[in-house]
Amino acid sequence: MRDITLGQFVAGNSIVHRLDPRTKIGIMLAYIVMIFLVKDMWFFAIPLAFLIMGLLLSHISIRYIGRSLKPIRVLMVFMFLLNLIFTKGETVLWDLGFWQLTLEAILRSVFLIIRIILLVAGASMLTLTTSPIALTDGIEKLFSPLKVFRFPAHELAMMMTIALRFIPTLMDESEKIRNAQMARGADFESGNVFRRVKSMIPILIPLFVSSFRKADELAIAMESRCYHGGDGRTRMHQLRFRLPDLFAALITLAFLCALILILILFK
Repeated sequence: MRDITLGQFVAGNSIVHRLDPRTKIGIMLAYIVMIFLVKDMWFFAIPLAFLIMGLLLSHISIRYIGRSLKPIRVLMVFMFLLNLIFTKGETVLWDLGFWQLTLEAILRSVFLIIRIILLVAGASMLTLTTSPIALTDGIEKLFSPLKVFRFPAHELAMMMTIALRFIPTLMDESEKIRNAQMARGADFESGNVFRRVKSMIPILIPLFVSSFRKADELAIAMESRCYHGGDGRTRMHQLRFRLPDLFAALITLAFLCALILILILFK
């Protein structure tokens, strides 16, 4: 739980930190498009170079990106094995009769793992360099044209930000509950898989109760401050596009166009 970095914000004064949150959300969407456009593993070099450039400009330690990948290790291993088993191919490396290990299956498994790593690293970069308040304002501004169709832009942005903001809080709470249960003799490490899952019940139940209590306290605090949605609300800091936002958008567009051009040429 301590390794989860999604929703955590690392304060800084880098170029990436100072970008408008709408620009960073747009860059993130373009980055996701780049990743899903890639159909060959070697072309991941372009989104990887884009990610490394963002890391260097934001002064975010690679340690944070590594920590963001730890919680999904089991998922990556599961997907790797699943693709090894069910992906067919022509180049057989190992034949057991009922199942064949092929080179195509290995390449496909590695391809999907690289895609997941790049996606998680990019999402972590967005939350590590953007405060929850700025992220809320950016999401609300992007969805604000949909208010014509009675789309609850402010409410949706508020819910997403509260969810992100509570991830570190729930991490700390789960760690406290786990330590308290271990002090009472609980064992979370020994036994088979089913025994370990069953041993998590003393953590999950208090965590759910604590989550509902915190949600109720937050609702009371918002009501006591006369919160009634986004109607008529003003902000201390107004979002404005500046010259660095334009440069960042142009660089992102250049990477995206370069990838599309390379994919067309090597198709």
